[in-house]
Amino acid sequence: MTITLAKCQQNDVKQLQAISIETFNDTFKDQNSPDNIEAYLARAFTEEQLKKELANQSSAFYFISVVNEEVAGYLKVNVDEAQSEKMGDQALEIERIYIRRNYQGQGLGKYLMDKAIELATAQNKKSIWLGVWEKNEPAIGFYKKLGFVQTGTHSFYMGDEEQIDWMMTKVLG
Repeated sequence: MTITLAKCQQNDVKQLQAISIETFNDTFKDQNSPDNIEAYLARAFTEEQLKKELANQSSAFYFISVVNEEVAGYLKVNVDEAQSEKMGDQALEIERIYIRRNYQGQGLGKYLMDKAIELATAQNKKSIWLGVWEKNEPAIGFYKKLGFVQTGTHSFYMGDEEQIDWMMTKVLG
């Protein structure tokens, strides 16, 4: 399989929004109320919000595409003040690895994880970290297999419902 990676630009916002909504719904809609899903999507994935995130110099989005050039998903990473938790200037956050359902199980998540590690290493970061919903067992298993360990928890709000994310960290080098 031929894989390509492209850094997202402002003019990619509509495609980024569509993939964000699709993958988030596929992953979380069955475990959450429709009202809470709708409220989250209306806050997190508006064009305005995504444009703001794309413009932040401390964040980066990367589309991953396969053979036919169809975008299969994306990676979002944050450093410095863009991190969703204060983890310091020696850490890189993987905020999102979103893979469309029909491309899951093909190694694309691992490919994006390797890209995140490469970015962190190039920026002389000492660790990478992410937040994952405590009930997302497939993702937790994937991260553990890649050497991440739980280092804390934080609250994530799905609409009006407080959920707990595990903060998982991998020390680099």
